Amino acid sequence: MICPFCRHDDSRVVDSRPAEDGTQIRRRRECPECGARFSTQETALLNIVKRSGATEPFSREKVVAGVRKACQGRPVSNDDLALLAQRVEETLRLTGQAEIEAQEVGMAILAPLRQLDEVAYLRYASVYRNFNSLEDFEGEIALLRAVPSSTNSQSTSPSTRSKN
Repeated sequence: MICPFCRHDDSRVVDSRPAEDGTQIRRRRECPECGARFSTQETALLNIVKRSGATEPFSREKVVAGVRKACQGRPVSNDDLALLAQRVEETLRLTGQAEIEAQEVGMAILAPLRQLDEVAYLRYASVYRNFNSLEDFEGEIALLRAVPSSTNSQSTSPSTRSKN
């Protein structure tokens, strides 16, 4: 690593620590030439390959922006959306691939969104999976009813129903 002070082409790592939920490493470095210390951050690359073939870095903000539209008018907080974006990124990083197809990002969003809010999930899935008819919606609703998510099974517990 080049020293930002004297431009010497080498430095020594003094300390390393995880940062940003473990997705980055913060390194404290020292230049052997001038003795100055400086910090660097290292991040494993995760690029998204779009349909056009162009690549861009993964962005939690883009995940949140896309899901926020589906959650409009729903009881979903910004913290919930940030946690969903983090879960999506973790899922994608677990694949071990440096480049992920945009289609896989959408698929990785579906499961945590369903756990967060089934109505938002249905809205997102309808656009993402390109629903064209009422039958498409009915089929997805039937799947939602057949395999309840963990959140849905909690919301229909007897203690919740008795509050109505």
